[in-house]
Amino acid sequence: MTKPKKVALAYSGGLDTSIIIPWLKENYGCEVVAVCGDIGQGGDELTGLEAKARATGASDVHVADMREEFVSEYLWRLVRAGGEYEHKYLLGTSIARPLLAKKQVEVALATGCDALAHGCTGKGNDQVRFEITYKALAPHLAVIAPWREWDIVSREDAISYAAKHKVPISQSTTKIYSRDRNIWHISHEGGALEDPANAAPDDIWMLTESAKEAPDKATDVTIGFENGRPVSVNGKKASAVALLEELNRIGSENGIGRIDLVENRFVGMKSRGCYETPGGTLIMAAHRELEALTLPKDMAHYKQKLALDYAELVYNGLWFTPLRESLDAFFEKASETTTGEIALRLYKGNIQPVSRKSPYSLYSLDIASFTMGAEYDQRDARGFINLIGLPVQVRASLQKAHKKSV
Repeated sequence: MTKPKKVALAYSGGLDTSIIIPWLKENYGCEVVAVCGDIGQGGDELTGLEAKARATGASDVHVADMREEFVSEYLWRLVRAGGEYEHKYLLGTSIARPLLAKKQVEVALATGCDALAHGCTGKGNDQVRFEITYKALAPHLAVIAPWREWDIVSREDAISYAAKHKVPISQSTTKIYSRDRNIWHISHEGGALEDPANAAPDDIWMLTESAKEAPDKATDVTIGFENGRPVSVNGKKASAVALLEELNRIGSENGIGRIDLVENRFVGMKSRGCYETPGGTLIMAAHRELEALTLPKDMAHYKQKLALDYAELVYNGLWFTPLRESLDAFFEKASETTTGEIALRLYKGNIQPVSRKSPYSLYSLDIASFTMGAEYDQRDARGFINLIGLPVQVRASLQKAHKKSV
């Protein structure tokens, strides 16, 4: 590869991307444009980010507020689909990567960059998510992945490199966890978590109260949806960001949203991580309850199957593909009647549905009630059972005849 002259780097200010700026200048002799997307990772992570990037060698820094786009165009699509990876993971990191990579490509093209760079390791999923997005949106730009080139092999090595090059970082050899945070969740990996035999240390959790410390009194919260998208909390409509922030607050206070997961990475290995997704856990729980009320059986069951495909697609970084767009078209149609309100009761990490309301509810009290009425003639069941059971009956009769002939 011809050495690039100007590289757009996906920059977070964390350990890896902090040392990549001086490494790129040292090894490629190029200009570095640092690109950061504000997707709700919190003020502490963004404070001083531009100054830090410039101090470590970036010639230009772009920080974009992408919170509303992230929630409205990415997270709400995930909610509508019911996407959940391997029973637990609500895809907080996975779904953010294509958006961040998209912004990086936009800045690269606007500033005349001839290459893109990221700080993802050669063992992780994120390298796939970033680079597939690059291929979809700017296949002509070269890609630099320092973790696949340099001789740094551990986080301890990276910390040592930072010290040598006077790059300020928050990590140390005793504070070694790798974290990724946005408005949907925070992930924790590394350190004591690398051995799945170890219990997750109490001090890793940052967003949520422990169930033990959560209030002794239950909290009720009502979430409203229109066409499968969250629109209100406790009867008050709000912007996508404000709504999620409020549910994050409520969920966090009540110990909602912690998971400890051994997952199958796209690159073929298993890894262990802990995640906190307080507001997202409430939204997903309420969405499931609403769909149970409004979707016919065949649609509900088929949608569950496609939700697994959608979750895997998001996890694998295949956002900018015709398949994702086609699945979204299906989920949009399937969610036309997913409108209503679900009330949840929260108590020390637990979620219990207490009320379900929808103008499109398919639940008929006249039919479902144990009181016998004219809406459902029980005598019809005999013929239904006879027809459904006919293949079973024929097979049983045939087996009986064969046994007699032996």
